[in-house]
Amino acid sequence: MRRLIPTLLAMTTAVGLLSGVPGHAESEDTSEIQSGLRVAGRWLVDEHGRRMLLHGVNNVDKTAPYVRPGDGFTVTARDAELLAGHGFNTVRLGVSFDALMPRRGDVDEAYLDRVAGVVDTLGEQGIHVLLDNHQDGLGPDWGGNGFPDWAVETEPFPGEPNPGFPLYYLMPSMNKAWSEVWSNSDGAIDYLGDALAALAERVSDEPAVLGIELLNEPWPGAAFPSCFPAGCPAFDRRYQEVHEKLTARIRRADPDVPVFWEPNATWNQLMPTHMAEPPLTPRIAAEQVVFSFHDYCIASQAAIYLGLPEQLVGVCSAQHDTTWKNADSFVERANVPALVTEFGDSDPRVLANTLDRADSRFVGWHYWHYTSIFGPDPGDDPFRSEIGDQLVRTYPQATAGTPESMRFDATTGEFEYTYRPDPTIPKPTEIYVSDRHYESGYSVTVRGGRLTSEPGARTVTVEATGTETVRVRIGDS
Repeated sequence: MRRLIPTLLAMTTAVGLLSGVPGHAESEDTSEIQSGLRVAGRWLVDEHGRRMLLHGVNNVDKTAPYVRPGDGFTVTARDAELLAGHGFNTVRLGVSFDALMPRRGDVDEAYLDRVAGVVDTLGEQGIHVLLDNHQDGLGPDWGGNGFPDWAVETEPFPGEPNPGFPLYYLMPSMNKAWSEVWSNSDGAIDYLGDALAALAERVSDEPAVLGIELLNEPWPGAAFPSCFPAGCPAFDRRYQEVHEKLTARIRRADPDVPVFWEPNATWNQLMPTHMAEPPLTPRIAAEQVVFSFHDYCIASQAAIYLGLPEQLVGVCSAQHDTTWKNADSFVERANVPALVTEFGDSDPRVLANTLDRADSRFVGWHYWHYTSIFGPDPGDDPFRSEIGDQLVRTYPQATAGTPESMRFDATTGEFEYTYRPDPTIPKPTEIYVSDRHYESGYSVTVRGGRLTSEPGARTVTVEATGTETVRVRIGDS
C-alpha cells in the first residue's frame, strides 16, 4: 500500500475539450522570446537549461530586392501568428551574400535593418530564427542566386549549355567558379566572412536569433568527382578550414551566436561528410556549432524536377535510412546538435520518412517551403491539408530534463513521450498539442509528474513530482 499511494499521487489524467479551436495562437499561448538558445553538448537549450525541440519552415527569398514584408513572399506578423498557432517555433529565414554586400566591401545597412525587423516580428510570437546564407547555383550568371557577380572572376563559357537546376552543377564553368571560391583566389571567402560578421553584429542583441548558417548546399567544384562513391575527405578538409575561418570571423562580432555547418551538396546524393574526422574533431566542440543537414529523396526530387515517374518514391525509405545513418555518424564524432534545415515533398509518405526518423532521435527540422499568404494576392493556409496533418504535430517544445523516447502517430494523433527530469530546472516541460488532430478534444495522462496547464490549453505544461521518468500520453478524449 505504501508503494501504491505515491504512484497514484504521481499520476494525473486530464481531458481538455477543444471544439472549433482556430489555427491561430491564443494570447496566453504565445510569449516573446527573451533569451537566445545555446549549444550544450548534443542539445539546444534555453536559458533555464531545458532541451529544446524546434519544428518550423523555410522562408527564403532568392530574388532582389529581398526581404520586404507585405510583398506576398516574406513572412509578416500575420504569418508569424499563423505559424505559431500551428506549433511552429522556428523559421529558417534566407539571407543572401549579394544582398548583404551588393558591392565589394560595402554592406547594405538597410537590408540588415529589414532582416532584423523580420526577426523581431517572429520573436514576438516565440519563433526562433535561423539566418540562412542561401545560394543555389552560385549566382545569377548561371541562373542561380547567392554570390554577387563581383565575388568570382569565372563566367559561363561561350556557347556552354545550361540545363538548369539541379544539373547546372555539372557545368564546367560553374565547377571552375566554385574551385575559385574554395581557393579564395579573389577573396570571396574573406568578403563573405565580413558580410556574415556584419549580419551577426546587427542582430547580436536579438534573442530570437537561433544562429547563422554559413552556406546553403555548397558545391565542391572541380573536386566533385572525388566525392563519389564514399565522400571526399581531401576536399572536406579544405571545406572545414573555410567553415572554421568564417566561424572565427563571426566570433569577432558575436562570441556566442550558434553557427550552423552544412555538408557539401553531394550529401544530397547520399555521400557522407568527412568533416570533424580526426584530427579535426576537437576544433568543433568548443565553437557553438550545430550540424545542419538536408533530407531529400533523389527519386522524389527527380519526379518533381525531371518528370520521372512518381512511383519511384517507393525507394525513398532506403535513401532516408542512409542519410540519417550519415547524420548519426557526424553527430557521434562531433558531439554537436543536429537540425534538418531542409526537407519537403508533396507526398505525405515522403514527409513521414523524415518526420518519424527525426522524432525518434529528438531532432528538429525546417520544412521547405512556406511563402507568406498575406499580401497582394492572399492565399489559403497550406497546413490545412494532408501535408499539414504530417507537419503539425504534438511535440515537446521545451523539456525540463533529458528526452528518452517520443512517438507521434500522424493518423490518430496518439502521442507518447518519456523524459528523465532534472530537478535543477525551474521551469516546466511544455508540449504543444496539435490543432490538426483531436476534433472532439484531447486527453492527457501523466505519470511521474503532474499536469499544470488549464484544460484544453494549446500548450500542455508538466512538472515532475520526483526523479523517476515522466511519461506523458496525449490522445483523443
